[in-house]
Amino acid sequence: MPRIAHLLFLAAVGVGAAVGAQPRPLVGGAAAVQPRAVEPRGPLSADERNTISIFESVSPSVVYITTVQYVRDFFSRNVMRVPQGTGSGFIWDDEGRVVTNYHVIRGAGEALVRLGDQRSFQARLVGVSPEHDIAVLQIDVPQDLPPPIAVGSSADLKVGQTVLAIGNPFGLDHTLTTGIVSALNRTVENEAGGDIDNVIQTDAAINPGNSGGPLIDSAGRLVGINTMIYSPSGAYAGIGFAVPVDTINRVVPRIIAYGRYVRPTLGVSADDRVTRQLFGREGAGGVLVLGVRPGSPAARAGLRATREERNGNIVLGDIIAAVGGRPVATQSELVNALDAYEFGDRVTLTVIRNDRRIEVPVTLEPTGDG
Repeated sequence: MPRIAHLLFLAAVGVGAAVGAQPRPLVGGAAAVQPRAVEPRGPLSADERNTISIFESVSPSVVYITTVQYVRDFFSRNVMRVPQGTGSGFIWDDEGRVVTNYHVIRGAGEALVRLGDQRSFQARLVGVSPEHDIAVLQIDVPQDLPPPIAVGSSADLKVGQTVLAIGNPFGLDHTLTTGIVSALNRTVENEAGGDIDNVIQTDAAINPGNSGGPLIDSAGRLVGINTMIYSPSGAYAGIGFAVPVDTINRVVPRIIAYGRYVRPTLGVSADDRVTRQLFGREGAGGVLVLGVRPGSPAARAGLRATREERNGNIVLGDIIAAVGGRPVATQSELVNALDAYEFGDRVTLTVIRNDRRIEVPVTLEPTGDG
């Protein structure tokens, strides 16, 4: 039978069966229509009870963030409010401060924060750190502000630990995904073109809209902020990244205090491209000091800058090989190594000078320009 005729035959049989079916007499009432008996499941496992408890206790502190961008119409010159994007965040403290990713609010003219009980509040920007993809917002909640999430530690995380990601993927209400810590000490690119160190890799699903939400350990503590996924297709592919809580707990208080992230600094200038030009692909085995700012910690410690003599010869300056025993090979690694310290800390630099390795103590100061 030809395919078209076969399909028409099947359709005719189906229609005929439906049309010609005779209704059965309604005999027996409700007793004749009984669902199957429900099989008791028994108690939930300890892991299930713990996951449910964590979600119920933490999710009220996770917020949904929508942003608006101001756009001027080319013809009318009127300014319009255009929806820009969405993301997640979480309550940081009892003052109504909310932590999220910088890329969630980047370029926004307004941000609206919606709590788990569906109340919405206009947010004010406290400050940002594009280097760490962190932003802090402020909302004024007159009563019943959700509690801050308990802060944990990321320094003692182990690969294989259970973690939970809570957020608002695709604009849905609070959603929970679970997984494990897949890897530690990853490095990913930040919004400023540099790197974020010590990033947590997880297989807990982090979908669009999860960005800015918390990564929680099995004790219900904050261990990271969900930042991005790795996916060639743009869909979740089993690899997500979270900025570690130890970084958050260092960066956020400075944003609150200064309105921006202020780094500890040496007061030196460097450029990886220049270093590669001078030393080749293998580099210098550290960070070549190109300049030393007068009056800076580096100047007081006696670090030497690269200089050009009158005859055109280049006299190489000091090469910073390690900070506090932590090797550094690039400008980004130097910045991140210094980032682990506070203002006023005294740290020992390992410096290569005239092919000799020497130890140079230096006291760090805050950057002047943030």
